[in-house]
Amino acid sequence: MKTVLLSGGNGRFATYIKKHNSEYKIVSPSAEEMNISNYKNIDNFILKCKPDIFLHAAALTKPMLIHEKQPSKSIRVNILGTANIVLSCMKYDVKLVYVSTDYVYEGKDGNYSEKSKLKPFNKYGWSKLGGECSVMLYDNSLILRVAMINKPFEYKKALADVFRSALYDEDVAKICLKLLNKKGIINVGGKGQSVYEFAKRQKKDINKIYSKDIKDVNMPSDNTLNIDKLNKILNKK
Repeated sequence: MKTVLLSGGNGRFATYIKKHNSEYKIVSPSAEEMNISNYKNIDNFILKCKPDIFLHAAALTKPMLIHEKQPSKSIRVNILGTANIVLSCMKYDVKLVYVSTDYVYEGKDGNYSEKSKLKPFNKYGWSKLGGECSVMLYDNSLILRVAMINKPFEYKKALADVFRSALYDEDVAKICLKLLNKKGIINVGGKGQSVYEFAKRQKKDINKIYSKDIKDVNMPSDNTLNIDKLNKILNKK
């Protein structure tokens, strides 16, 4: 049985990974136990558990405004932290799977494929693209650009003029476990629709909000993904 070292071990996504795993031995230290900002700390964990795969799911994400107001935190965690992981995986020849985001795309025209140009529309996207840059230097790696929303939908209002290929975090976790043996870049998402349409399927009483009402953070108009590559891998039409 292969061993997976999972960063972000106490997070929601990591919890779903562990819940739906049946194939791997998963080691999931907390952020305090494995501080990704500390290269030696990562090194020690890899030496300790000798993983076959490092699934890097730890990230600074919300609140989105923190990336605009305190970009130094984004740099330390999402960029330097990821670079530390890449260096350690390179050193010990450990396969690296990096959970990135659909926010690395421009967010204007939609239907973005893995080969589309990258131009993040906000600082969170830039921080995740910064992480991708280091991962791209390591051949034994996989980048998953996920369009992920927490389940259940957390808010009373949802954006009616922002289109994504969103999936709930639990569904992304299930898919991720099926992709760990792949390399390269894979978009992971679902049907392209407004965030409001997506949320309303689960939360019937949700209200609409518009991107102009979101202050201090840039939002995309159409950030939908082309998921043909994913569907081919999963044998979906």
